[in-house]
Amino acid sequence: MNNLKYFIERKMSMSHIYQPVMIKVLLENGGVTDKINIAKTILSYDFSQVEYYEDITNNMVGRILRKNEVVIREKNIYKLIDHENLSPDEVQELIDLCELKINEYIDKRGNQIWEHRRRNRKAVSGSVRYNVLKRADGRCELCGISKDEKALEVDHILPKNHGGEDTIDNYQALCYTCNANKRDTDDTDFRNLGVKYDLRAADCIFCNYSRETIVENELAIAFYDKYPVTSKHILIIPKRHCEDYFSLSQPEVNAINRLAHELKSKLTVEDQNITGFNLGFNSGEDAGQTVFHCHMHLIPRRKNDVSNPTGGIRNVIPGKGEY
Repeated sequence: MNNLKYFIERKMSMSHIYQPVMIKVLLENGGVTDKINIAKTILSYDFSQVEYYEDITNNMVGRILRKNEVVIREKNIYKLIDHENLSPDEVQELIDLCELKINEYIDKRGNQIWEHRRRNRKAVSGSVRYNVLKRADGRCELCGISKDEKALEVDHILPKNHGGEDTIDNYQALCYTCNANKRDTDDTDFRNLGVKYDLRAADCIFCNYSRETIVENELAIAFYDKYPVTSKHILIIPKRHCEDYFSLSQPEVNAINRLAHELKSKLTVEDQNITGFNLGFNSGEDAGQTVFHCHMHLIPRRKNDVSNPTGGIRNVIPGKGEY
């Protein structure tokens, strides 16, 4: 008991959920089980598989059955037409008929019907996986998120169905979200993206800021504005030096948005007089930008902080707030 508890609590180093799932399955089955049961249990946690078949349900089989007036769909619910008019015996007869059609198809086609799911599924060895994750410094090489926040997967840069090899030079570390969004025809190499995110400008006041950090994540950071418009006015910036909003990568946009949501929750708890926010970017000198390192203004608003708040951000042009 103590050794296993110590391993789980102190020594278990995780890059995915597999270890605790396997131990849990063994504990639930008297300490012994087969690999199929372990695999099925891991699968039960893998919502990406459910999403895959949800997509097939909606865009393939569901569409065909709707077209043939077998089912109707109401949002996420499918209903078998005229089911209420079937007797229990008729229901069972139709179930048996479906089972017969399934078995006939499997007998005819064999395991090839699942080949699209099996292709390129060879497991990556533990040592190779370790070295790929070590090289990536434990972060997704596309969005930069840490392995502590999202499970990282070892991805083929050049897909195997395009001739890619099972070598460390053809692997990169991607979080499961980035990997799921990357198609098996995409051979983009994200391994050097981390270098891009490390870019800092020596003469930029935001790249060399010395203010107290409020919150941060892999790609963005937030601190109080030195010249606040209202109390707790915050700036959220990408850590990488880039000029304006339109220079941000999508992962940086996501990172800034995550901090904005986090700060909104934090500020409204700290100050219950906050009843709204203005969020915005200045892009370009003629739009009022004075520091050419992209930054989002998160400006808390309170009732009666101005006589007439109508129009909000439209008031950047005097007289255009009301319309």
